[in-house]
Amino acid sequence: MLGWLVLLSVTAPVFGGAISVQASLADHKPFAGAVVTVQGAAAHAPSAPMSAIVDQINLAFVPDLIVIPVGSTVEFPNSDSVSHQIYSFSPTKRFQLPLYHGKPYPPVHFDQAGIVTLGCNIHDKMLGYIYVTDAAYFGRTDASGAWVANNVPRGAYHVSIWHPLLRESAASLERDVTVGAEDSTKVEMQLTQPLRPAPLQTNARSRNQY
Repeated sequence: MLGWLVLLSVTAPVFGGAISVQASLADHKPFAGAVVTVQGAAAHAPSAPMSAIVDQINLAFVPDLIVIPVGSTVEFPNSDSVSHQIYSFSPTKRFQLPLYHGKPYPPVHFDQAGIVTLGCNIHDKMLGYIYVTDAAYFGRTDASGAWVANNVPRGAYHVSIWHPLLRESAASLERDVTVGAEDSTKVEMQLTQPLRPAPLQTNARSRNQY
């Protein structure tokens, strides 16, 4: 009898772990609304660009802080009954939308990573932020100060958090972690100093909770 040797080619599955971040304020209360970014030591495909909206309601940006991948666009409708003139002098993205209300302008394209500070030439109290990132994983902590990235491939990663009211140095809010197969890697970050007072006081309905 003639025997046959059968070779089977099996691709091993790529298992992913999770990175869990828990952020706390100096008084041990949850740090809600902090921006979290996770950069891989090895090359990872960047997140796909997205379309976002920052509205203007009750003389405030809504939301007043968003996180978007590089290459994304943001639309700036004006839902107020008064006109606004939006601008950014930030090196990451300089632009200006002359006096308008409603929805007259096309979305603005954000093509490089960095922090963009928004203002209004008519209403000095309006202030907002756009965090543009090239990180593979990103988000903001929830009301309990938690954020999780699932299905993260095995490897080394750099985790950092940011917020416009931080007093801390950037280095104190960064961690290097290693993710194993199907592991959950927990990162705890606690501020040593209280947040700076918010520079503006606006209607609670129109602002995100930090």
